[in-house]
Amino acid sequence: MVTGEFPYIHGFSSEEQSRLTRQARMFENILFNRIDFSEAKQLLEVGCGVGAQTEILLRRFPHLELTGVDRSEAQLAAAERNLAQTAWCTSRYTLQQADATDLPFPDRSFDAAYLCWVLEHMPSPARVLSEVRRVLSPGAVVYVTEVLNSSFFLDPYSPHLLRYWMAFNDYQYDSGGDPFIGAKLGNLLLAGGYRDVQTEVKSFHLDNRQPGKRKQMIEFWQEVLLSAADQLVAADKVDPATVEGMRGELQAVRNDPNAVFFFAFVQARALVY
Repeated sequence: MVTGEFPYIHGFSSEEQSRLTRQARMFENILFNRIDFSEAKQLLEVGCGVGAQTEILLRRFPHLELTGVDRSEAQLAAAERNLAQTAWCTSRYTLQQADATDLPFPDRSFDAAYLCWVLEHMPSPARVLSEVRRVLSPGAVVYVTEVLNSSFFLDPYSPHLLRYWMAFNDYQYDSGGDPFIGAKLGNLLLAGGYRDVQTEVKSFHLDNRQPGKRKQMIEFWQEVLLSAADQLVAADKVDPATVEGMRGELQAVRNDPNAVFFFAFVQARALVY
């Protein structure tokens, strides 16, 4: 049994838990347009958090039985509350507190696995993927989606935001995570013994062609950035003036008629033989 919380750059506030649910819905179409669990029956979701992706998985694949694991008691409690309110999730899921590097399941317990925005927070992503492979049966499929924070671009030029963004990434890296792990998924999966490894770069490129969506994304991104502000200030990674400067720049970009937002991430698919 794993007890206590672990370092997580966004924190565990109710506001952050709500943001995760909205993020899952905002990203659903681009995340799931190539995911196919139609042949799976027993799915393992690693890092299920507040159940935001769990709900989508159970809705999109009504034949699945899902087991979700997470280290955080607070996130699992939120997931239980959220999923209990959703009729189609009833009796089709089990949530369990567990360490992803030491899963409490026998070999070959599942025929599919799903990891999304999880490995970036893990100090031992290779060990996680190795442990996931252990509990997957031959022929199982795994989908892994991860960040590539070096891809982030915003115009007009926003120096406070860029200083904050570098501090954000440094803090995550110093805490044992990896904000650039998306580009490394191919190597990690191959080293973990997976086969038929495929990767796809997915991106948001929002400009004057989609002004409403661009504004919505910048507003959401401000929430993502500010969710780490208290931790970054407390760790002396940024000062309050930088945080306030970033707020002002984001507001200016959000209202700029020619603003550009770009962010890319990587989704991998692999099989177990």
